[in-house]
Amino acid sequence: MRVVRLHAPGDLRLHEEDAPRAASDETLVRVTDVGLCGSDLHWFEEGGIGDAQLHRPLVLGHEIAGVIHDGPRAGTPVAIDPAIPCEKCQQCRSGHRNLCSSVRFAGHGVQDGGLQEMVAWPSTLLHPLPAPISTTEGAALEPLGVAIHALDLGHLRTAARIAVVGCGPIGLLLVQVAVASGATSVLAVDPLSHRRDEARRRGADVALSPAEVAQRLPEFELDGAFEVAGNDHAVELAMSVVRPGGRVVLAGIPSDDRTSFPASLARRKGLTIALVRRMKDDVHERGIRLLESGRVDAASLVTARFPLDKAADAFELALARTGLKVLIQPSS
Repeated sequence: MRVVRLHAPGDLRLHEEDAPRAASDETLVRVTDVGLCGSDLHWFEEGGIGDAQLHRPLVLGHEIAGVIHDGPRAGTPVAIDPAIPCEKCQQCRSGHRNLCSSVRFAGHGVQDGGLQEMVAWPSTLLHPLPAPISTTEGAALEPLGVAIHALDLGHLRTAARIAVVGCGPIGLLLVQVAVASGATSVLAVDPLSHRRDEARRRGADVALSPAEVAQRLPEFELDGAFEVAGNDHAVELAMSVVRPGGRVVLAGIPSDDRTSFPASLARRKGLTIALVRRMKDDVHERGIRLLESGRVDAASLVTARFPLDKAADAFELALARTGLKVLIQPSS
């Protein structure tokens, strides 16, 4: 089968390898759709993310969907939960599997991801997709799950007023989830005009550039803000637009593995700050319900599709940030 591996920053190579064999607790899945995420771009550009670095040629991709290849469920379209927790540690046993320190995560560290024609994956981590939902939407369940988990961490009350700072795919999904969950006012912030336009189309009441928000700060006293940009300016802006006693959720991943902000700003407002670590156990099913109901549109986030042998082109386009979600289709 064909596999794309990252050998060094910017160095993606197509390989021919043996197809995997599924263990007794695994299922063989033909991969049809893999979305490129900001964390994939960190690996591609920098050869790592945070304190995790490239030590061997790695198969990237964790936003994965496909079709079960064989067995009694052959032909079933599924979304793949990319996180394989240990199921033994205190965090796993207490319902916080997203915080498992021994987790194996697709396309990260030693665990190969989805940029290959077939994967063998734990059967319990496959989520069947009901008939109205395509595998393209199934691949979006992972970023949608991050958006749902971020909103949960915001502890928002009904009729809350919020900001989403950073309107890439996760930010745009967050806008939709917030509206579906009862937010009555959503401020979307992004430096790119096409992303602001998309945020308005998906339910944001106001969409502004960071400079415009800075000029209008006295107008904003929101209940919560969600930072999905991965830089300090976005973090400070998120803190600036919330009211005293508000809550700020940080979902962005900074390139240099550090986040800083004015302590006086957060302290004097008495802000509560929460950080997103992937997602909790129930978000896939909740995401499926949102897609089924039409309250969230994930399919139209995809603005470009590439075959596996054009993976390098797909990464370069994603880095240019001229569109929204870039999808690679290994065996569609």
